[in-house]
Order: sequence, then structure tokens, then C-alpha cells
Amino acid sequence: MARRKHSSVEEEAQIDMTPMLDIVFILLIFFIVTTSFVKPSGLDYNKPEASQATKKPSANIFIGVSKTGVIMMENRQVDVERITANVERMLAEAPEAAVLIQADQEAKHGLVVKVMDNVKAAGVDKISVSAGDE
Repeated sequence: MARRKHSSVEEEAQIDMTPMLDIVFILLIFFIVTTSFVKPSGLDYNKPEASQATKKPSANIFIGVSKTGVIMMENRQVDVERITANVERMLAEAPEAAVLIQADQEAKHGLVVKVMDNVKAAGVDKISVSAGDE
């Protein structure tokens, strides 16, 4: 009789891994599906090449300038005149923010300079222009 009792104890000691594997696969599917819906924000643009381009730390304020003259901030189109007010508002939230201007290679440099002037007028000292392989 002792043998029967001993063999039933061994059977109870086994752990069923099936529910844990089901949960892991469900989480895997969830993360795969949710990451496929993430759409990068901003404009599609071709950055100009620069031989002296260096990597800068991540900026807090992004401004995109397309080759057609469209200016984007916070995933919305902005006029050149409204850049100063928008940057001032964003600086109130994050006083140490830096600005990164992502301009298309074919964007008019006059427009990019106006954007830079308006950012400077808002009181930002750290302005970077995206170029090369950043």
C-alpha cells in the first residue's frame, strides 16, 4: 500500500505549464498587434547630407518643415507667425527644452530661417537642425 501512496504524491507534484503558456502567447499577440498600429508622427522628408553632422541629445520640441512649406508642431499644421507663441507655451511646461528643426532637403531656406528666428524670439537658445543620418 505504501507504493500506491508514494506514486500518487509524485503525480501531484507536477506543475501544469499550459495556462502560463497561454497567457504568454496572448500577451505576445497583444504587443505585436498594438505596436503595428503605432504611426510615426511628423512629415516625410529627405534630410540634407552634412559631413560635420553630430548626434545631439533628444530634443523636447520638434518642428518639421516640408518641401511644400508646411510647418508641423505637435502633429498639427502651424503658421510661421504662430511658432513663437507655441514654443513659449511649450517652454512654460518644460523650461530646459531644446528645439529640433527637421527640414526637408528641398525646403526653402528662407522659411527655415524664419522658423529659427521665431524660435529664437521665444527665448530658446538650443536650436538644432536635423541633417545626415540622425
